[in-house]
Amino acid sequence: MAQFLLFGAGKSATSLIRYLIRVAAPRGWRVVVAENNLTLALSKIGSAACAQAVRVDVGNEVEMDRLVAESDVVISLLPPSLHFLVARSCLRNRRHLLTASYVDDAIRALAPEVRDSGLLFLCEMGLDPGIDHMSALHFIGQVREEIGQVAEEIGQVREDAGRIMDFYSHTGGLVAPESDDNPWHYKISWNPRNVVRAGSAGARYRERGREVMRDYVSVFEQPGFIDVAATGRLAWYANRDSLPYIQLYGLEEAETFVRTTLRYPAFCEGWAPVVRAGLTDDVRTLEEGLTIAEWASPLWPYMTAQNREMYAYLGLFDPTPAPPGARTAADVLQYLLETRLAMRPEDKDMIVMRHEIGYVSGGKQLRRTCTLVVKGEDALHTAMARTVGLPLGIAAKLLLEGKVALRGVQIPVAPELYEPLLRELDEEGIRFS
Repeated sequence: MAQFLLFGAGKSATSLIRYLIRVAAPRGWRVVVAENNLTLALSKIGSAACAQAVRVDVGNEVEMDRLVAESDVVISLLPPSLHFLVARSCLRNRRHLLTASYVDDAIRALAPEVRDSGLLFLCEMGLDPGIDHMSALHFIGQVREEIGQVAEEIGQVREDAGRIMDFYSHTGGLVAPESDDNPWHYKISWNPRNVVRAGSAGARYRERGREVMRDYVSVFEQPGFIDVAATGRLAWYANRDSLPYIQLYGLEEAETFVRTTLRYPAFCEGWAPVVRAGLTDDVRTLEEGLTIAEWASPLWPYMTAQNREMYAYLGLFDPTPAPPGARTAADVLQYLLETRLAMRPEDKDMIVMRHEIGYVSGGKQLRRTCTLVVKGEDALHTAMARTVGLPLGIAAKLLLEGKVALRGVQIPVAPELYEPLLRELDEEGIRFS
């Protein structure tokens, strides 16, 4: 009996588990959800006869190997730092692995062994990264096809008829307008630690033919803006290092290439001073006995009439002690985000993704966009969980059905993988306009 094994049952796992159960039940397959919090895992599988929840300690190699050896396809939604433990177990037991996280150096170093073992370790298979790669490549292909058709019509060599000049890929996990009721215009729909540390690596991208480097603070202090019908104006900040994706997307000719994260403008206005004040630092140990107000005091020089309400809403003026167990500034901030910007049970989140391509074709300067908007059902069945989980689930199903021939450490940039996956996402209601 074929079996999926999922490590992790957190915020992003809800839709994935629901999908795996839906495809497994009629096929006679099994779904095992392994999680340190057994109660959480049991709540996610419900009464599904084809599913089982088990408690797991990922540091226990024997326990890990037993679970992996009993399965056919392994999916990890654990924190990125723990993927390597799962990956080593998959190698020892010759099992395929899927994750939604970026390929890090540790996983990349396993590439020769993964390839030689005839395995697929498919990473960056969620929303961003994941759907962004697949939809961008499909969209780029459409624009190139258009350029080629125009070239044929006017009797020019394709390379002379036009080219892609600039490419922007924007993605944001936002609060839906009907649930937007705080001055940050933001609520936590995914891993709160990732929210705290987002942008900390700075950013690198290409703009008008030049390589641009942004440090952590300037990423938020100098955002760009786009307008989306579903939300109005949104701010964007450059996301990590865009340059490696230029070659992967085949856009060496583009003068501008930027991958970004979307937020409502107020968020960037309020967050930039928080970063500048060092309140997201996860290295330096806090002084003992600090109150939250004392911890937040480095922020006061950056306070304005506009952002004062935002900081009060987060509780940064509170004279109460820092939360128990908080070791760093980032721990305190995470606690405040989780308590002050939490989604209520009835709240809805929203995913917005937009690709923009500026290009020249037949002597004309043109611009095309494609946009994805997905709204969640409630605080449990979120758009974030749906758009992270469904690509993983569909890829796992296709792999178990023998419809994925790729091997080695991969991300979803091969047409034989992303074209069928995009078709199935469309059937699930994840579609671009």
